[in-house]
Amino acid sequence: MVLLENEAFLTELTRLFQKSRSSGTVSITMKRYDGRTKPKPRTSKSVESSLPPISEYKCLIRATLGNKKFSTVVNAKDVNKFQLAYANLLKGNMDGLKKKDKKKVGTSTKATQ
Repeated sequence: MVLLENEAFLTELTRLFQKSRSSGTVSITMKRYDGRTKPKPRTSKSVESSLPPISEYKCLIRATLGNKKFSTVVNAKDVNKFQLAYANLLKGNMDGLKKKDKKKVGTSTKATQ
């Protein structure tokens, strides 16, 4: 998985949406990120208390299409700016969605009565 800067992530995400128009599904996940790359060890409480508390969480965003994966980490102070750019990107790429077929259910039930 490739870790990109915020602007580079948005441009790659735009390319990913363009590729997915012909075939495939783009999957995006967001989660709280504390900066750790390894899981917490299962040790006694005395060791956990010696770790410094996390003062500010970040946001980890991942995008995948097939086997292509990339991610970015957004700091708390940059969330509003990133969220506006991300929302505009999603609005611009929503036209590739497929519409559901509407079925006429009411006429078939009246004919049988």
